[in-house]
Amino acid sequence: MTMKLFYAPGACSFVPHVLLEMSGTNFEPTPVKLHKGEQYTEDYKLINPRSQVPVLSHDANVITQIVAITLYLDMVFPGQHFLPSTHLERARALSTFAWMNNTVHPTFTHVFMPAKFTDQPEAQAAIRTHAIGQYKTLLSELQALVVANNESGRTWLAGEHFGPLDAYALTLTRWGTIAGIGPQVHPQLWAFVQKVAAQPAVARVMERERLQLDMSASAIA
Repeated sequence: MTMKLFYAPGACSFVPHVLLEMSGTNFEPTPVKLHKGEQYTEDYKLINPRSQVPVLSHDANVITQIVAITLYLDMVFPGQHFLPSTHLERARALSTFAWMNNTVHPTFTHVFMPAKFTDQPEAQAAIRTHAIGQYKTLLSELQALVVANNESGRTWLAGEHFGPLDAYALTLTRWGTIAGIGPQVHPQLWAFVQKVAAQPAVARVMERERLQLDMSASAIA
């Protein structure tokens, strides 16, 4: 079994990167430098014509999109229990995962890349400012999920096993600090993502991707 993951440091590809690291399988982590435009090269477009990460190559088969890759890894490594096995718990986990991917993630895109939505500088600034407020609200919703999870005695967001929701929560929370939403704004959420970051597989991936958890100005200074 030959697996290769094309990822960008700090991007949502962090999620399958962590899952592969946790699986214990041999895989080839292959960085794609988005800031240098490597996703637009002809060689990369042969792998993914949409010029996006992540991409999972498994025995010459190519899978794109974080949700599809996660579901695939859950089936390839059933013993890891990345997602719950019971129908209702699995549906609930996937509902949260989809919300992270189709609502929280795109909101941050408006913060980080407002030029994707308009070429007018004034409008870009307005989009970013508005999106930061929305993103802060969404992180509050994510914190509420963590609090409810803690109150129910569950170790991780989908139950007793670590999975994609936990890795994605770290990514989304870390992005918040780039937007100036520091750890003090969502203390329970930050306590949770620090627990996530302390997991050995997560720590190895963060080291490989050279990630700092808190990217706020006060932490970097």
